This record gives sequence, C-alpha cells and structure tokens, in this order.
Amino acid sequence: MLGTVTAMLGYPFLVRALIVGTLVSLCAALLGTSLVLKRYSMIGDGLAHVGFAALAIAYAFKAAPLSIAIPVCIIAAFFLLRIKEISRIQGDAATALLCSTALAVGVMTVSLTTGMNTDVCNYMFGSILSMSKSDVYLSVVLCLLVLFLYSFFYHKIFAITFDATFAAATGVRANLYDMILAILTACTVVLGMRMMGTLLISSLIVFPSLTAMRVCRTFKGTAFLAGLLAVLCFWAGLVFSYVGSVPTGACIVVTDVAVLAVFCFLEKFRERRREA
Repeated sequence: MLGTVTAMLGYPFLVRALIVGTLVSLCAALLGTSLVLKRYSMIGDGLAHVGFAALAIAYAFKAAPLSIAIPVCIIAAFFLLRIKEISRIQGDAATALLCSTALAVGVMTVSLTTGMNTDVCNYMFGSILSMSKSDVYLSVVLCLLVLFLYSFFYHKIFAITFDATFAAATGVRANLYDMILAILTACTVVLGMRMMGTLLISSLIVFPSLTAMRVCRTFKGTAFLAGLLAVLCFWAGLVFSYVGSVPTGACIVVTDVAVLAVFCFLEKFRERRREA
C-alpha cells in the first residue's frame, strides 16, 4: 500500500487531485452536518444541476467555467431559499424544480452548441485528474475561504441548525446565516463538481455526516468526525481508483457507502449490548 501511494505522488496531476479533493471533501462534510440536520441535504444536488447548466453556457460562449458557475450557483441558492419563504412550494419540491429546469437548460445548451464533448462530460460524471493548475489555485483559495468563514460563523451556524426560530428570537439574524450557509455550499458544490460530477456531488455532503451521526451525539463531534471520514474516504477512493483504473467519483461514493454500512452495524451492535 505504501509503495502504491508513493508511486501515485510521483504524478503531478494526482498530487493536484489529492490537494483539491482533500479540501473539498472537508468543506462538504462540515457544511453537510448542518445541511443534513436542517433537512437541506438535497440543496447540493439542486445547486450541482444549476452549476452544470452554467458550465454548459460558459463553454458555449467560451468563457471561464468556474468564474461563471460560482456566481450563478450563489444566485440560485438565494432564490432557492426565497422560494421557500414567499411561496407555498416546499423545500424538496423547490429543489426538484430547480434540478429539472437546470438540467434541461444544460442539456439543450450542449446539444445546440458544442455537443457532449469531453469537458462537459467531466463536469457531468467527474474527472478530478484533469484539473488544470489554474483550477487548483482557484479551488484552494475558495476552499480555504469557505473553511475560514465556517469557523468564523460557527456559533451562529450552530444556532440556526438546531432551532432557527429560537435563534431569531434571541437576536440572531437567522435568514442571513441561512444565506451564508447556502453561499458556502454553492461554492463547495461547484468546486466539487470537477471531482465528483453533477450526478454524485451530493454524496460528499450527505454520506460523511450520516456516518458520523451513527456514533456521535454532539454537533461539534459530528462535524469533526464527518470531516475526518470525508478526507479518509476520499484518500481511499483515490487509491482504489488508481489501482483499479475506475472513475474517481464512483470509487469515493462506494467507499463512503461501505464506511456507512460499517458504522450502522456498529451502532446496532452497541444498542443490542446495552439492551442485554
């Protein structure tokens, strides 16, 4: 195993994948703890579809993909939250509408312009190994910014996660911090699309948090363990992808599923021992 890892580090594109993937996985897991508890876990899926549409339009006009997708996803996150407040459409229905509409726009744009080329497929199914140096620099800067803002607003995010109504009653601007959480998620989702693809990005948000919740009973403990598991599963998935020559995103998801199954078994085993 050590020899395999050493061989992997000899390839510059794998080193870039390791750096960006680690940061994106950590950001997604930390944000995912709040999103899962607030029942916003599918917001990542909705924003990923919006990101795909934005990327398709960017390629059609030969613009920088990430510079278009990030602001578009931030705007979409704003409207997704506003729809819940000003209309009778529930959160899951609003996300479903967003997913379907954005995916349809993206597919039509691709069909009418470039066709399903390699770059578009990379964002649909993920291809972290094809990241350019400029992608890496932008991803690292934005991931560090997300981690800084999450740490800075940690106590406010904690408050709105468990009881937004009570937090608002105590003077916390719940809507503002909901929006901050959505913006941080939008940035993370767009960056993660390069690694996981539109179809798998929500797994980075959901699986580590669900796994950590099997054994942790505090918010801080869950967030810490989710971040640790996300990074470890990413590393394992990257190694499996290298050894088996299979898509990186799929390997990461399968690894996450396997770890979740193990933690669920441990949870059941612990409960039975307590009953006995």
